[in-house]
Amino acid sequence: MSEPRKRPSPVRFSAVLAAIVAVVLTGCTAAPPAPVQVTRATVTYRTILAEFSKRMLDLGATAVLIEARIDGETFSSAGGVRSLETSAPAEVTDPVHVASVTKSMVAVSVLKLVEEGIIRLQDPVGRHLPEFDSLMKPPGPVTVEHLLRHTSGMPNYHDPQLTSRTLQQALTQPITAEEILALTASVPWVLTPGGGMQYANANYIALGLMVQRLRGQPIAEVLRSDTIEPLKLTGTHLTGPGPAPATMVHGYITIDGVRVDTTYLAGLIGDTAAGLVSTVGDLNTFYAALMDGRLLKPATVKEMLLAPEGYGLGLERWGDACEGGFYYGHPGDTAGYGTMALTTPDARRQLTINLAYPPGPLNLTPYAPSNELAWEVLRIARKALDSTC
Repeated sequence: MSEPRKRPSPVRFSAVLAAIVAVVLTGCTAAPPAPVQVTRATVTYRTILAEFSKRMLDLGATAVLIEARIDGETFSSAGGVRSLETSAPAEVTDPVHVASVTKSMVAVSVLKLVEEGIIRLQDPVGRHLPEFDSLMKPPGPVTVEHLLRHTSGMPNYHDPQLTSRTLQQALTQPITAEEILALTASVPWVLTPGGGMQYANANYIALGLMVQRLRGQPIAEVLRSDTIEPLKLTGTHLTGPGPAPATMVHGYITIDGVRVDTTYLAGLIGDTAAGLVSTVGDLNTFYAALMDGRLLKPATVKEMLLAPEGYGLGLERWGDACEGGFYYGHPGDTAGYGTMALTTPDARRQLTINLAYPPGPLNLTPYAPSNELAWEVLRIARKALDSTC
């Protein structure tokens, strides 16, 4: 039987809701300040996000953290608690596991190697990771670009991982990149390289191992020097052996009816497909910097955005109803947590949502999110941004 769940505190939207009606600047000057205009679009997107937060908390979500940056103005909210054990209120600056958003940051480090002339996108992976071909036995040449775009045809490794150990062991036991690739190699290839898009974490596990070898330092250090430190992303790092940051929001699942804390799981240590820890503000800053050329050259970013099958070089894309173009970013979904980070190409409209799911059993269906609420996070993020025009 699961432990009785402590009720998350209600989302703290009093100031936000007041701002939706009228935002007033206060100060100590003699003359009263002029009111700030609140547009219908502002009211709409903030209401969408407020209602979503309340609904998730009513379902039992541990925390809902949101930051939107719209035309130079920032809106943020935090609801729920950091931990069901302590009930300390969650803050918008609290970090969470952001899962596959990791891929965008790893892609930046790969593309920096391309810009420096150390590798090329069309290079065979085996040229830089010699054991790749002998271990994986691909049905055709696999290039760096294939890995970045998920067009290598590699399968997912989750089925052999879960048949070789219990779910509890898979979550709590460390696993190396080499071990993950070995598990992947035990499953038949899904497609021939270049034969189509098939999303698989193993692509980015191989990329992370390749970057680490070429840079000669741990991948966590590479991400720090390439992106985290230059952008001053103080709430962001790759999961390590612990302990978790004191302000981290805890995630939970249930296994056989027993609640399990999924914060800082050993299975995510150094994971270059899903191991990143970050905040809503840091993710918005990261994607804005990526789009405006602070991390990579404009020509490189342009190539990242090319996504004929919906996935570019470490970025996904979705239709933008406001401008007829696309939103770019990445979803994240792992045990206990869901994330959605979206930006327009000019970073004029951005939104990141971090959710600590209501505790429940993992969905272990292949190629499906661990929690069906992941689809709802994406739907609401797009709906909110679509309402800002």
